[in-house]
Amino acid sequence: MLIGELSKQTGLSRDTIRFYEKQGLIAVGRKERRFNNYKEYSEGTGERLFQIKRIKSFGFTLNETADFLTMIENKEASCGNVSAKISEKVSLIDQKIMQLIELRTLMQSGVQNCLTCCTPEDDRENCPMLTTDLISERM
Repeated sequence: MLIGELSKQTGLSRDTIRFYEKQGLIAVGRKERRFNNYKEYSEGTGERLFQIKRIKSFGFTLNETADFLTMIENKEASCGNVSAKISEKVSLIDQKIMQLIELRTLMQSGVQNCLTCCTPEDDRENCPMLTTDLISERM
């Protein structure tokens, strides 16, 4: 099938499919080209794109996705190996959530400080929340 058909079938844009090919996640050999040099994609390529799409839907990066694909190719994607990688990702997500909560708290505190320190006469002055290092002042 041609890239347009593959795009419709997988729900991925043509640019995404081309990008995955450039990144080495999918491969199209010289034999799989038509006389006009159009690429002919196999059903296997479609299946691989669905695998990529599924792995990426869990929030994995392209590099992590490539690692999973290698595991699948090498028949190393056992439940134990996959679970270990997913657990690592969950741990990173938990860390990111904590960082975001801290950032939200800092921003909310800054807004509260801003609402109490600024008066209408100060409208032409810059807000201290943007011009003062709030983090170093708290330490």
